[in-house]
Amino acid sequence: MDEVVLFNPGDSIGNFHDYNEAIQTAQIYRDRHLDSGHVLVVKSQKGEPSFDIFLAEQKLNDTNVKASKKYTVSKEIN
Repeated sequence: MDEVVLFNPGDSIGNFHDYNEAIQTAQIYRDRHLDSGHVLVVKSQKGEPSFDIFLAEQKLNDTNVKASKKYTVSKEIN
């Protein structure tokens, strides 16, 4: 089962249409920012395929947050 998470789209480190490019960028970011924690590559649930990169600790828990958007976790980079 896919994990659905909420993020504020404005907190995205990057947005990509190519999954492999998103993974590569997330790995580079993680290598350069070891103290940042887990990096997630997530896919938007609506519209054409789009992948964003977020830090795991930026995940929102409150479903009533107006600025949030639902994403499906594609890959977690530790």
